[in-house]
Amino acid sequence: MKVVVVGAGMVGNRFVDELGRLAPQVEIDLLGDESYEPYNRVMLTELIAGRVDLAGLTLPTPDHGRVRVRAGVRALEIDRERRTVVTADGDFAYDVLVLATGAQARVIPVPGLRDGLPRGAHVVRRLDDARDITAATLNASDAVVIGAGPLGVEAACALRHRGIAVTLVAASDLLNRDLDPEVASVAADQAASLGIEVVTDAQVASVGVHAGRVDAVHLADGRTFPAGIVVLACGSAPDTTLAAEAGLDTNVGIVVGHDLRTPADLAVCAIGDCAETPAGVSGLVAPGWAQARALARSIAHASELELPTVAGSAMRLKAVGMSVVTMGARTSTARPDDRVVTLSDRRERRHVELVVRGDTLVGVTCVGAPDLAAHLSTQFDRPGMLPADPMHLLMGTSGIGATESASPTAMPAATTVCRCNGVTKGDLVHAWDGGATTVEALADATLATTGCGGCTQLVCGIVDWLQTTDPPPVPTTSQPDGSGRETTVPTR
Repeated sequence: MKVVVVGAGMVGNRFVDELGRLAPQVEIDLLGDESYEPYNRVMLTELIAGRVDLAGLTLPTPDHGRVRVRAGVRALEIDRERRTVVTADGDFAYDVLVLATGAQARVIPVPGLRDGLPRGAHVVRRLDDARDITAATLNASDAVVIGAGPLGVEAACALRHRGIAVTLVAASDLLNRDLDPEVASVAADQAASLGIEVVTDAQVASVGVHAGRVDAVHLADGRTFPAGIVVLACGSAPDTTLAAEAGLDTNVGIVVGHDLRTPADLAVCAIGDCAETPAGVSGLVAPGWAQARALARSIAHASELELPTVAGSAMRLKAVGMSVVTMGARTSTARPDDRVVTLSDRRERRHVELVVRGDTLVGVTCVGAPDLAAHLSTQFDRPGMLPADPMHLLMGTSGIGATESASPTAMPAATTVCRCNGVTKGDLVHAWDGGATTVEALADATLATTGCGGCTQLVCGIVDWLQTTDPPPVPTTSQPDGSGRETTVPTR
């Protein structure tokens, strides 16, 4: 069987890794129009901030003999009759075609941006975008970021970290899709404390351009903000162009059924940001990875696809100087019989909120409390693990009736460490026993830390604990390095 995947982003890369592992007899071509090996797109703002380098973004490359990663190969056309993908580098025949074309950044249609992006105006979608923004900071003194979602806030903090004066302009409250208004104002206070000017309830009228380069952003109320750099973080739209030109059904995204196959051609599938399932378009990496795993299992085993429901997806802000973590329900979405426990400390720009349903923690919101957020993430969505009084969780202790803490020593094996990839403490220990005795090796073996990066600190803590309690064997001349352990282990 020949499988061609169009799109070498995080979801496409995950699919070929899963399929190559489950069905090594399948021939797979992964076509990516960028000239780079697959990388972690979620961490692009960390690159802008200078907190990671290019190597730190690289994803584990599928290491299976029949998987061929074709970097810099753009799909030009899908010939469904011949079952081939046409590229400038030749045609690729397929039995199954998987579209993982992702999404394109939205550009607001205002004067100054209608005829393409002028110099100094950037979106943040690809590695080259992040590198261009980083280069632009060398010659600019002020920037305007348009958009108050996670990407916009992260970009604003990254630019401020590089010494640029930053104005964050948005039509809504900061992080309004993830935070209730009162909590959003605490996050805005955090941003202001970093020197970021936050302007909400604002409508952009135009972007000023002089000699082909941006120089200002003008609001509808008459205010003007100087800008040597303008970053557009205004959302994204599924990339459906290739599918539509091939006669496949598109709406918001590429229309697929519960089996992730297109109704017009069952040999063509779509996953990730570009796919519109009966439940809609997800726009998040965790559901895309779940689709990738499910489709890989279905193809490998020639079985019906069972698409899991992804619940409890977390938002962790990767912003220098700001800490915001949300999971599950919050006050505005809690049920009438839920318990909502809140700690608000406005002076310290800190807010923590728990939503408890029965004996389960179903909602966590932490602003300005990173250590507590790490602890609460180990308790989230685990029935029967709460103390009798949830208030004890806000004090950083499990209290009476609890059976665990965030310490790796007391943490049960079933505790989820990496929510993006569903990796538990037990998975990490198993991989350690198999010879993966560094953070990097555990990432390769289990994929922990390769998503949003929010679990990195916890994984490092587990590695430190295992180094003490179960140190790896010291190689000798009679025993080659690693000979006492298997070199690879199943991730799940």
